[in-house]
Amino acid sequence: MSAGGKGGGKSGGSGGSGGGGLGGRSQGGRERVRTARGRSASSVRWLDRQLNDPYVKRAQADGYRARAAYKLLELDQRFGLLRGVNRVVDLGAAPGGWSQVVLRARPQCSVVGIDLLPVEPLAGLTFLQLDFLREDAAEQLELALGGAADLVLSDMAANTVGHHATDHLRTMALVEAAAGFAATILAPGGAFVAKVLAGGAESHLVAELKRQFASVKHAKPPASRKESSETYVIAQGFKG
Repeated sequence: MSAGGKGGGKSGGSGGSGGGGLGGRSQGGRERVRTARGRSASSVRWLDRQLNDPYVKRAQADGYRARAAYKLLELDQRFGLLRGVNRVVDLGAAPGGWSQVVLRARPQCSVVGIDLLPVEPLAGLTFLQLDFLREDAAEQLELALGGAADLVLSDMAANTVGHHATDHLRTMALVEAAAGFAATILAPGGAFVAKVLAGGAESHLVAELKRQFASVKHAKPPASRKESSETYVIAQGFKG
């Protein structure tokens, strides 16, 4: 989402990032950025990381739209998130990698994605291009789903400004809004999964989730880059 987009999340790790003649083989087998001239140092570092990221290459080979698909796959393997679900919401769905994971695991599932950014059509995905904070968003979503959700997913992060404390607070405010939204559309027993950034402002969110869910845990899937401060909060057993 543009107001709370996935700056370092799914859209930031598109499976196609290594193409377009950007990379060249260097000594030792590592890809190097061939078109560094005219790019900022941070842009060159990002391209270098993408070119040499095994998850980016796996995403390309497996047909996923983003490397972040493996984060959900790994979280599902650990927590059984997709077991038995029939209605799933993907908040901040662009570019669609997490929706792909859900639909491959549960092809008969009703999946609705929401984002301010457009998403290329994906078989089985109902996409709503709108702000989930809009007053009528929950009503539109439940109509599209055909009922209450079993699982609400959020890989969103607020657009960054480069100041760690500010970026952390902005993202946590977005996650708290997503948690509040999830509470309006989840069926009893449902689950909520969201990306959070380490930084000390999670206590209020966790306390609220513990009041509403039977189980609240944190996890950092292997696909999450080691240098990233992101972790995921997994809340299961919505009390309704």
